[in-house]
Amino acid sequence: MSETMNQAQMDEWLNNKLDEILPAKIQEIDESRTPAMSIIATKGTLDWAYPPFILASTAAALGWDSSIFFTFYGLLLLKKEINVDVSPLGNPAMPMKMPFGPKWFQSYDWPMPNLLMGGVPGFEKVATGLMKMTFKNKGVATVPELRELCIEADVKMYACQMTVDVFGFEQSEFIDGLDFVGAASFLPMARTSDVCLFI
Repeated sequence: MSETMNQAQMDEWLNNKLDEILPAKIQEIDESRTPAMSIIATKGTLDWAYPPFILASTAAALGWDSSIFFTFYGLLLLKKEINVDVSPLGNPAMPMKMPFGPKWFQSYDWPMPNLLMGGVPGFEKVATGLMKMTFKNKGVATVPELRELCIEADVKMYACQMTVDVFGFEQSEFIDGLDFVGAASFLPMARTSDVCLFI
């Protein structure tokens, strides 16, 4: 570079040099960075317990930094004993398939009207039992097994302190190794994540 360059020529040379080296450097930094995923889990029924644990454990298996923030009813998934049911009434589109019997019987979509789902005592327990049996027949892990898989894969799990306080829970009711934080602590993590999901 000539010492006789004026400021405009120097700026132009510098801009050209940066255009030449920056894209490759940015690509190198991006490729070496570990992807991150943040999930906000808000529901505590059996059918809604699967998505956060499946997604988080899969992301961890891919080498991603993975975290789940459990708030409101999602907090129930962090209790030492997971005791969750499925609510067909809350999901009227849910198909009811039988996990037993001949193939034609198992493949039939049983129409379950809301009147039946809401009006028959014990129907929720029956639906929960059928769903658990279906998952078992298909070789799907249980919710506690998926949660344990997440723990082993170093998925970071956060319990919403506000929800703990509002529902009157004690921290001793939950599994070990949790961070009890508020939204103000979790949101900066979510902001820098490549993928952020609300479940």
